[in-house]
Amino acid sequence: MTATAAPLAEVAGSQTALRAFLHGLPGVDQVGAEQRAAGLATRSIKTTAKAWALDLAVRMIDLTTLEGADTPGKVRALCAKAQRPDPTDPTCPPVAAVCVYPALVPVAADALAGSGVHVASVATAFPAGQSPLPGRLTETAEAVAAGADEIDMVINRGAFLAGRYLEVYEEIAAVKQACGEAHLKVILETGELVTYDNVRRAAWLAILAGADVVKTSTGKVQPAATLPVTMVLLEAVRDARDVTGRQVGVKAAGGIRSAKDAIRYLVLVNEVAGAEWLDPAWFRFGASTLLNDLLMQRQRLATGHYSGPDYVTLD
Repeated sequence: MTATAAPLAEVAGSQTALRAFLHGLPGVDQVGAEQRAAGLATRSIKTTAKAWALDLAVRMIDLTTLEGADTPGKVRALCAKAQRPDPTDPTCPPVAAVCVYPALVPVAADALAGSGVHVASVATAFPAGQSPLPGRLTETAEAVAAGADEIDMVINRGAFLAGRYLEVYEEIAAVKQACGEAHLKVILETGELVTYDNVRRAAWLAILAGADVVKTSTGKVQPAATLPVTMVLLEAVRDARDVTGRQVGVKAAGGIRSAKDAIRYLVLVNEVAGAEWLDPAWFRFGASTLLNDLLMQRQRLATGHYSGPDYVTLD
């Protein structure tokens, strides 16, 4: 990449330098990106590999509830499902994390204590991100203090689209500092970024500012996760590791509901970023209903038939 020749330590030294770096990144061929993503989506996998892929997809899920009507009881039920997705099958692995609003972090932290399932929380005035920075930093720090070990923040898309890249960089860096030891997932809200070039720039901006994971969407805006957008993010983290030596994860969130779709994303991860990213530490699905279909498909592989509609709990 020609743009990566600039010393990365100096990239964020000024608005001018950061803009020059981001706009010096190679452009994304829209037609080419969409054709490649569509081609990878046609790949088929054998039955033994499918069983492995279904279990991996389960392990990659951030089981999410982000509704105004969320209650402690609903969160506790979700945490129970996260730990034992299929109570009838002890071989079914737990999910990666449960993601809730900050006010419900103490409930999730208590319910998941000692389970190995992470507690994730949205912060920084999710989903719009339009509030003063001090309040967003306080919200982040309080969520971590309450037990969240992963924070999903949203970038200020208005600032990004206006070209105020240094402002966005500094806000991400400040939230990263407020996270302490917690991992930071940076939500780009790709449906509002208009172009693939903007998606690539936003991903690199987040990576440079210290993101542990770059995430497609809040799930509140359409389009949310798509295969081409996720491919652009995977290319960014792959290229950034080549340049910086630091590996960053990707989270695809919003609209991924079927096991077939999840497997398409896993094929994309393997082909674009590489097998190193086929791990819950480096790739996640943000989902509320995907898990149910994965459980149905696991059951079908094991028995040869689908169970009735009451086989899985409704979220």
